[in-house]
Amino acid sequence: MNRQLTIYIVLLVLLIGAIIAIDSAKPKPINWTPTYNINDKIPLGLYVFDKEIDALFEGQEVEKFNVTPYEFFDTAYDYETNEYTAKGTFISISEDNEIDEESLTELMYYAEHGNSVLMSMKSFPVTLLDTLKVEIEKSYYLTDSIKVYTERVSPEPTKYYFDEGAGFTYFSSIDTLSTTILGYQEYFDKKQANYIRVPYGNGSFLLHTQPAAFSNFHLLKDNHYEYAQSVLSYVPKENIFWSTGYNERLSGSSLRYMLQQPGFKSAYYMGLLAILIFMIFNAKRRQRIIPEIPPVKNTTIDFAKTIGNLYYQEGSHHTIIEKKIIYFLEKIRTEYMIDTYTLDETFIEKLHLKTGKPVEDIEKTVHLIKKYRHQFESSEADVIAINKAIEKLRL
Repeated sequence: MNRQLTIYIVLLVLLIGAIIAIDSAKPKPINWTPTYNINDKIPLGLYVFDKEIDALFEGQEVEKFNVTPYEFFDTAYDYETNEYTAKGTFISISEDNEIDEESLTELMYYAEHGNSVLMSMKSFPVTLLDTLKVEIEKSYYLTDSIKVYTERVSPEPTKYYFDEGAGFTYFSSIDTLSTTILGYQEYFDKKQANYIRVPYGNGSFLLHTQPAAFSNFHLLKDNHYEYAQSVLSYVPKENIFWSTGYNERLSGSSLRYMLQQPGFKSAYYMGLLAILIFMIFNAKRRQRIIPEIPPVKNTTIDFAKTIGNLYYQEGSHHTIIEKKIIYFLEKIRTEYMIDTYTLDETFIEKLHLKTGKPVEDIEKTVHLIKKYRHQFESSEADVIAINKAIEKLRL
């Protein structure tokens, strides 16, 4: 490990350590996220409700599931008897509606067969509200708390003051001929229905707009658990099927937990950033500069010029003419496939037909070749004459 890498690692460790130390010294902020998850011990989780549900439904069998209601109840339906093998009450507690359309259809069919469905949430499926002839609204008044209570206790119901996690959704319109109001909420002397029972087929729907009643905070605060008991007292004394939702399956990840903690989250992203910077600066290739190698120069032409100049300076005119004739005849043999052994009329005719050159020019060139081929003494004028004759053919 080189020294530079060691320095990077040490600085990264010190940075992460400093972040953790600074964060641990600060008071941990309270997480008020309404997860309504059975594993969450935060104020608006359902950890306490999960531990106390058997006591809240004493004498009733409670079954929890974390698949969709459609998946659970469809497998519990007997197509031979047209009845559900899982009879009782379905319970769903969440901040907002998390029930998909297929599951809603299954739950309506489940209630129609003589079972109950309890939904405690701040918004409900639109299809369900339309079917039950129920309308909801949400108030936006600024207030510190809201009073909630049920009609179960008489002559005067106990009212509980909710602030943390409380919602302002209420039922603004119901079918008064069939719907029963089970509970109310009050603020600024406004009384609004927040808990109703609506019959459906042979069963019923219980709709409640204050899911915070079942949260850790209110089950442990003063006597607020009594309100949760009062709400659940309207549930028939039958088996309970509780949908714990999908968050239960997601929260098992250690990374998910870390990202929910501000200190760990900061350290995690700082670490990723440091690794990224390290990779960027160390991605360069570390090697010596490769020198540029110029391509090999073609010296054939220079060589030919040098040899030609040598012959010319030495006055070897015959040698130049001889080389010129050899090259000319070699080109005719290789390119035109004509035998050059005998330079007669037949040769002249073949070369004329294959090249299209004038017969007169070919005859003149052949005459000069024959003249100078066996002549051992030549002048500069002879070199020029035969060169012009060959170049005129331009083969």
